[in-house]
Amino acid sequence: MSIYIESGDVFSYIFNACSTEQISAFVPQKRGFRLHGHSTTIRLETAFWDVLEEMALNQGMDLPELITTIHDHCMVANDKNLASCLRVICMKYINICA
Repeated sequence: MSIYIESGDVFSYIFNACSTEQISAFVPQKRGFRLHGHSTTIRLETAFWDVLEEMALNQGMDLPELITTIHDHCMVANDKNLASCLRVICMKYINICA
């Protein structure tokens, strides 16, 4: 998933990815899950849900399993905000796998 970008042209590439044609990536979505028997709703931008779905597929899990796994491992560092943990995990995943 590597992208070739001309030297010094990073911001041009990034800003082109923020066009109105790609607005759907910025739209937040709420999804409900059960984590260890407790219902919770998570609100993330579509772009993050796309990364999480790819992660789940690559790990042979469904999305609720992945969310539970991330919850169990990340909440030690950030016990208040699962959405923040998920965003950070997505960024780390992209940095490692891209």
